[in-house]
Amino acid sequence: MATAAASCRRPLVWFFSLAAALFFASWYLLLDSAAAPPALAARGRGLRFGSSGRKCDPAAAMLRVFMYDLSPEFHFGLLDWKPRGGGVWPDVRGGDVPEYPGGLNLQHSIEYWLTLDLLASEQGAPTPCSAVRVRDAASADVVFVPFFASLSFNRHSKVVPPSRASEDRALQRKLVEYLAARPEWRRSGGRDHVVLAHHPNGMLDARYKFWPCVFVLCDFGRYPPSVANLDKDVIAPYRHVVTNFVNDSAGYDDRPTLLYFQGAIYRKDGGFIRQELYYLLKDEKNVHFSFGSVVGNGIEQATQGMRASKFCLNIAGDTPSSNRLFDSIVSHCVPIIISDEIELPFEDVLDYSKFCVIVRGVDAVKKGFLMNLIKGISREEWTRMWNKLKEVEGHFEYQYPSQNDDAVQMIWKAIARKVPSIRLKVNRLQRFSRFGTNRTDETPTRSSWLENQAR
Repeated sequence: MATAAASCRRPLVWFFSLAAALFFASWYLLLDSAAAPPALAARGRGLRFGSSGRKCDPAAAMLRVFMYDLSPEFHFGLLDWKPRGGGVWPDVRGGDVPEYPGGLNLQHSIEYWLTLDLLASEQGAPTPCSAVRVRDAASADVVFVPFFASLSFNRHSKVVPPSRASEDRALQRKLVEYLAARPEWRRSGGRDHVVLAHHPNGMLDARYKFWPCVFVLCDFGRYPPSVANLDKDVIAPYRHVVTNFVNDSAGYDDRPTLLYFQGAIYRKDGGFIRQELYYLLKDEKNVHFSFGSVVGNGIEQATQGMRASKFCLNIAGDTPSSNRLFDSIVSHCVPIIISDEIELPFEDVLDYSKFCVIVRGVDAVKKGFLMNLIKGISREEWTRMWNKLKEVEGHFEYQYPSQNDDAVQMIWKAIARKVPSIRLKVNRLQRFSRFGTNRTDETPTRSSWLENQAR
């Protein structure tokens, strides 16, 4: 009898054991399915590494950056930001992000965006962590000078009596004196220092003293080759002024204007070509070529005009470049670039011929040349360039928080590509640094050059 009862219970035990095993297995799978896939989770941590409150890992960064703790008068103080608790930087993780002025001020605002991204990397705010701030200059790839030179020029370049010099020039002088006294500068002679002067008139005095540095500029139009050149420096895009064309479905047939230009027509230097083109094109059918500015509703007019046009002219003005090119890109209006001296941002990784038409100035002013060239571009070819503009426009976008492969990250990558050349220059400079008796006359001159200039 007992044997029979045990035999009856054994199947029940197996049944309940199997049921319990299935229950726990299904519960585990349910919990696991609620989590992100490992690859996606890891990628998310890379995109927003600071969102969890953790700082970026310098060991995993593409670029390690030592940034000077300059007084706020050189950076966010120019935005009327006041430090709290004796610090020199805003708490970007806590939302203390000073606002940058709008209008044309924005086009040269790159110092602001890059500095915010470095602060985010250290404070644990959202950032892709491509460039990470480090506190030990010896472990850094480059040294970042956080002077908002463009904003300083825009706001303080005029002399206010009884002063004999502008506040902008005074700041440049103070910056030169500060760097001359720093061991980081003395070690490299400034060759590993990154200086941002995106406005063509930014750092107007100090630029000649900072010639060894890596400049981040809009073009080389107002720099001699001995001070700035493509071998050592980086060209960065303007911050576009018109708004992004989100969900753009305005294809070839939805853009009635063939060719569009609105801006200053009479310019100096290389900008004389604008006047010549105006007289060649002003009476052409489906061509809009007129004077315009940002005054009043000028930006809104430009936005509507570019979005309604197939091609947008980008002609040399007082300088080889302008923000008009980047307004064209985000409007998905295929740029026609006529500027023989222009340098294009990130051209070592971007093929502009796939989304722009680049024309030599000497050809553009030939009667009929430009119109015949544009009319010869088929609907299919234009559509390919239009689609490519929508693919690449993110590379020219400045924003905070920064995102992967936007303008901020593209600039960091461009600087990172300069690092091997920077190291070669610095190492060559240090050949005899350990042996005071073996130094050549040239070595101490190099290391003390900026100090002498500051005197």
